[in-house]
Amino acid sequence: MIPYKYSVIILIVICNMILHAQSYRGLNNDGVDLYNNKKYADAEVNFKKAIEKDRNKFKSNFNLGDAIYKQGRYDESSKYFLEAFQKTKDTDLKAKSLYNLGNSLLKGNKIQESINAYKNSLKLNPNDKEAKYNLSYALNMLKQNQDKNKNQNKDKDKQQNQDKQKDQNGNDKNKDQQQNQQQNQQQNQQQKVKKEEAQRILDALKKNQKDLQKELRKVKAKSVYTEKDW
Repeated sequence: MIPYKYSVIILIVICNMILHAQSYRGLNNDGVDLYNNKKYADAEVNFKKAIEKDRNKFKSNFNLGDAIYKQGRYDESSKYFLEAFQKTKDTDLKAKSLYNLGNSLLKGNKIQESINAYKNSLKLNPNDKEAKYNLSYALNMLKQNQDKNKNQNKDKDKQQNQDKQKDQNGNDKNKDQQQNQQQNQQQNQQQKVKKEEAQRILDALKKNQKDLQKELRKVKAKSVYTEKDW
């Protein structure tokens, strides 16, 4: 049988464990332990329970954002970093919240929004080297995307111009074909006219030749009188 005083101590320890497990602090700290052991999904559960205990705490919102970020759900993590930013008046904590918000936005390919978050973080903490580096990285990404889009638009315009030129060339080709057809028709018509005209001329020449031969025959038939010297 356990002595009375030890029973009381055990009961107090058990009660403290129960209270710790159910308290905001206990849930948050257990979540931190799980997070440090890379059990991010379990840590997320604890941080959410902690927030249910007290929604106005900076740490649980910030930690929840971190646990969700580690799981690759960047849009969702952005929400909690923004919540954390709003839950504190501490300048340094606000800067860290905006820095993490910038990371989530950058990972979510929201580059311009991430740039704004980094800039606002640096306004609160101008000496943050990581924020400066990430801002520079995000600006470089934005420039690359803009250059890429610019080149794509150029290629698109070039392709459209080429297609337009092809259409124009096709139209010109059709026009040329039509013109060639018309010219061929005219040439054929002209050739036909010339041929008919040539035939008429030939026929006329033949007729004239016959008439000429006829007249020659007539001349020959007529007696020539030579004037004699009497």
